[in-house]
Amino acid sequence: MLKEFKNFIMTGNVIEFAVAVIMAGALGAVINGFVKDIAMPFIGYFAGGMNFEDMHIAMDGQDYTTLAAAKEAGGAVIAYGSWINTIVNLLIVGLVMFMIVRAYNKTKTPPAPAAPAGPSQEDLLAEIRDLLKK
Repeated sequence: MLKEFKNFIMTGNVIEFAVAVIMAGALGAVINGFVKDIAMPFIGYFAGGMNFEDMHIAMDGQDYTTLAAAKEAGGAVIAYGSWINTIVNLLIVGLVMFMIVRAYNKTKTPPAPAAPAGPSQEDLLAEIRDLLKK
């Protein structure tokens, strides 16, 4: 069983999958930083100076200026601005992954054309029959 497990782990697919998972984690961190530090402030600027990170609804009915202040008050808070950031993050990750897969697919060689199919067994038998009739 240990030998089978070693063979399974050492196959190319598992190693490639492990590398892909590590790369996806790093890519996710880079994209998350891009969304939080570049994209959302840019979008907020053109949306009238909004800070999406501070958009929230305090369930205690009070009006807090920032999300941190609402959380510090101890009441339940719906942080829909953070959710909007997460949605933008998801869209950007999806776009980047699409571009990576698209570029990868362009590098793959097209499959070789299938060899032309020969005559079927029935065609060969019919040909033999016709030759015997002559």
